Amino acid sequence: MNKEFTFKPLTPKTWDNFVDLFGSNGACGGCWCMWWRLRRSQFEKQKGAGNKRAVKKIVDNGGVPGIIAYMNGKPVAWCSVGPREDYTLLERSRVLERVDEKAVWSIVCFFIRRGFRRQGYLKLLIKAALQFAKKKGAKIVEAYPIAPKKKTADVFVYTGLYSSFKKTGFVEIARRSETRPIMRYSVK
Repeated sequence: MNKEFTFKPLTPKTWDNFVDLFGSNGACGGCWCMWWRLRRSQFEKQKGAGNKRAVKKIVDNGGVPGIIAYMNGKPVAWCSVGPREDYTLLERSRVLERVDEKAVWSIVCFFIRRGFRRQGYLKLLIKAALQFAKKKGAKIVEAYPIAPKKKTADVFVYTGLYSSFKKTGFVEIARRSETRPIMRYSVK
């Protein structure tokens, strides 16, 4: 079967595809990709249905919290990408605090449907996120992947892998933690 990938932003038109992809558990433990957007206490309080309502509200109000990847028309992966200031937890992080005051877009989260993982699709998602950010006017895109010291379970790789970002042209600009670099890509 010919594998054809397409990418679409999460909008009211693609909402049902997002729900299908994330399933009844909201991807990982009821996150609905709200982890980076909320204070931890608020995230825990609204875990599950509350987080689903929160991301739906963003979409219904015209926000586009990321992109959905489709293979032959079926939603198979997700990437959260947007202006850094959209991510409350990121803005409060000591390890991932701002390097400078430049305006940046951030790639903070991925979710790939089981059966499609570990096949190199992460790089395709990264490239699609860069194109999306470029269309929205981004000049710099940051990422905060992990650089694991040993094999890591998929659930802990939701920010992506250092090697995938490096292969896609990102450059490490800071590292305040042994396994959490800050990487940048300058959009041309």
